Amino acid sequence: MKEYKTQMEAASKGIITEEMKYVAKDEMLSPQFLRDEVAAGKIIIPANINHKKLKPVGIGRALRCKINANIGNSPVSSDLGCEIKKLELAVKYGADAVMDLSTGKEIDKIRRMIIENSTVPIGTVPMYEAAEMVDDIDDLTEDQLFEVIERHALQGVDFITVHCGLLRTHLKHIAKRTTGIVSRGGSLLAIWMQKNEKENPLYTGYDRLLEICRRYDVSLSLGDGLRPGSIADASDDAQFAELATLGELTLRARRANVQVMVEGPGHIPFNEIEMNVRRQIELCDGAPFYVLGPLVTDIAAGYDHIASAIGATMAAYAGVAMLCYVTPKEHLSLPLADDVRTGVVAHKIAAHAADVALDKPGARARDLALSKARYALDWETQFPLLLDPDRAREYYREARVDKSRTPDHESQKACSMCGEKFCAMKNSREISGL
Repeated sequence: MKEYKTQMEAASKGIITEEMKYVAKDEMLSPQFLRDEVAAGKIIIPANINHKKLKPVGIGRALRCKINANIGNSPVSSDLGCEIKKLELAVKYGADAVMDLSTGKEIDKIRRMIIENSTVPIGTVPMYEAAEMVDDIDDLTEDQLFEVIERHALQGVDFITVHCGLLRTHLKHIAKRTTGIVSRGGSLLAIWMQKNEKENPLYTGYDRLLEICRRYDVSLSLGDGLRPGSIADASDDAQFAELATLGELTLRARRANVQVMVEGPGHIPFNEIEMNVRRQIELCDGAPFYVLGPLVTDIAAGYDHIASAIGATMAAYAGVAMLCYVTPKEHLSLPLADDVRTGVVAHKIAAHAADVALDKPGARARDLALSKARYALDWETQFPLLLDPDRAREYYREARVDKSRTPDHESQKACSMCGEKFCAMKNSREISGL
């Protein structure tokens, strides 16, 4: 019989679990270091005991920056087959975790199939399914909400977003905002509190929540229900009041040996990103920070993956542990499979750029290998080293069959852009006598 229930409890007892060994090897770090960081709450390994196909992933500032991809249906779009395809593409192109944010039909079935088919950690927002159970959100009972949470845990969900830090006293700040509450879970809880004239049940019932998480080793992702939905609302009283509460809840979770990370904004001007990260690290005692974006402008609809990747790079460099991707469809519609691919790759670039700048273990090795292959004009070695090998091969093949180009672009002695005469790589190699 195991001597522990959660990864954090094991680490606190000095035990190095198989999951810790796996992550340590993947991150090129010692198992002892990883164990100590898990014990301190600075690294988490979301690994539900019922997620059978899981390949463990570590999330923390000392590790490579991770990215999460959101999938899931809505009442007006998508189905099970489409969501499984999104999952497959997200994992193929490098997502370290996937959240099922389904709000439409067959939520339970879609979630079960995603968990069964996923090798990466799966996250959910139980409030979405709870809201689907009632006609009016104020009719939702606390028992119904916690029953949904336990069902997610029992099925194998590795981490759950719960907006425990949104309190009634915080609602007074909303009237000052340009875009109010943009979190779906946060807005539902705010309505529930207002109509029932009660405190947030996830806050008052936090010990009950911790017991469920401890039983299945579900990690908490403490949601930011008051994240800014516009740069006009960034870094305001509402956002930071909730963040202070999340800091308190982080310490309570650690005392219960429940792994926890904290979610962050949102829409943030570029010059405020580092300050936001530093404040979270201070208020939440270095718990892994997981941010949506952040988007650095509000006017990039259709290209929000770019606006997000710009902010994400800065956030990761400042100390964020995991980035939630944004797709080109953000603010416009539910993303389709190819949008998932685009969002994943954009944020893998952002995460990797920060890892390189921070000189994380092994981060630069792939770039070096790629550069050597590029200089040698070794295409077949280059492609697998790229973040999207398929797109690179597609563009390369297009160039090779383009009849408008000069014949020498077919040569392996030169690049596919310049031709043999103007190829700087080829000319440089001749100068070097290679």
